[in-house]
Amino acid sequence: MLETFQNELELYEGNAELLKVLAHPVRLCIVKGLIEKGACNVSTMYTCLNMPQSTISQHLAKLKSAKIVTSERKGLEIYYNVENEKVIQLIRVLF
Repeated sequence: MLETFQNELELYEGNAELLKVLAHPVRLCIVKGLIEKGACNVSTMYTCLNMPQSTISQHLAKLKSAKIVTSERKGLEIYYNVENEKVIQLIRVLF
């Protein structure tokens, strides 16, 4: 078992980091919503979550840096989406 851990240390570290980023109720809600409803912009999210836009943007920045969400600019707006299959499967198991 220890040998396996040493050989796959990067995988364990990557998965632990992914779980750390997801381990916040607002980020879980954002990711779940994006998976269920598809691509969305910050304006729609902060209206649904009833939180300041800056708060949502900070959570999205963390999700984006962890490669949990992707973004695409359409005119003046940025739309966020979840394309990480591991995250999609994890959210489906949780909810």
